[in-house]
Amino acid sequence: MISCSSEEENPFLITANQVGALNKTVKINQLDSIFKGDSIVRQTSGPETLRSTDEIKIYDKDGTPLLSLEPLQEFDSTSTVGYIRILDPRYETKHGLNIKSTFKDVLKNYNISRIENTINSAVVFLDEINAYVTIEKTQLPSSLRYDTDSKIMASQIPDDARIKYFMIYWN
Repeated sequence: MISCSSEEENPFLITANQVGALNKTVKINQLDSIFKGDSIVRQTSGPETLRSTDEIKIYDKDGTPLLSLEPLQEFDSTSTVGYIRILDPRYETKHGLNIKSTFKDVLKNYNISRIENTINSAVVFLDEINAYVTIEKTQLPSSLRYDTDSKIMASQIPDDARIKYFMIYWN
């Protein structure tokens, strides 16, 4: 039987409101049913440790890391997903942006909302898809590497700079 749709639904598509099977309304306590064929690892640690985290990692059946998630409200299983770190290059936007992309791919396909200068990286915000990507400062001109006060312009980031983190945020 031939499908009426000429384009298969991409199970790894990233949009402003969706990352694969996840969307903005999915609650943390629904993850087991959404990723029933995959492995879910909850890395919770509370106030008794120095680092408070409620990170959830999703691995496929072969053990390949797919996503790292954090709830919008910490330590609340009824909270929706707030932050998603993309770990698998199969997850991509309609323009093909994924964790293996370069800054040139970002520039060619998206409007940069702002760039923040942090200690180790330039954080490039793409508000139209509720995302940000980080570029390590080691890939930037030496004049920007040790300076957290300067404003980093898109023109100062080399086209071939690789994305270190690809994050989706929902609130």
